Amino acid sequence: MASRKTGTRAKAAAAKQTQRGSSNVFSMFEQAQIQEFKEAFSCIDQNRDGIICKSDLRETYSQLGKVSVPEEELDAMLQEGKGPINFTVFLTLFGEKLNGTDPEEAILSAFRMFDPSGQGVVNKDEFKQLLLTQADKFSPAEVEQMFALTPMDLAGNIDYKSLCYIITHGDEKEE
Repeated sequence: MASRKTGTRAKAAAAKQTQRGSSNVFSMFEQAQIQEFKEAFSCIDQNRDGIICKSDLRETYSQLGKVSVPEEELDAMLQEGKGPINFTVFLTLFGEKLNGTDPEEAILSAFRMFDPSGQGVVNKDEFKQLLLTQADKFSPAEVEQMFALTPMDLAGNIDYKSLCYIITHGDEKEE
């Protein structure tokens, strides 16, 4: 009896963790948008197995009149999902694209320009000055709002690797 309760608790915990991990992507869209994405997913999932695979993509392209899609292009599409592309992954990919968030590696590369020593930190004061004076200038309020979520070391330097994770995956404290 105890093992059955333990198994039930483990399943409930796993389901709750899965729900928590995927519920964020569903909150990014209205119900009508989710339904539209579901219809698009169903159109692409040609074999109706709940996973988009290379043959599904090839068949979808074929139906659209493009019969000679390079294997590398299909592989690149599938690799964006970093694993099997089920509906939740599909929705997450569109959420990332629609929200305009650059991939984590692109953001890290940008920060590395300000970290010639490769220590993983950027001086807060220097970075603040850049944000206030360069390109798409931040307002002082925007800078303070960003710094409120920014991980810093004891010397007041920005831990940009952690910041990049927060930008691309969200702040764990938000959930």
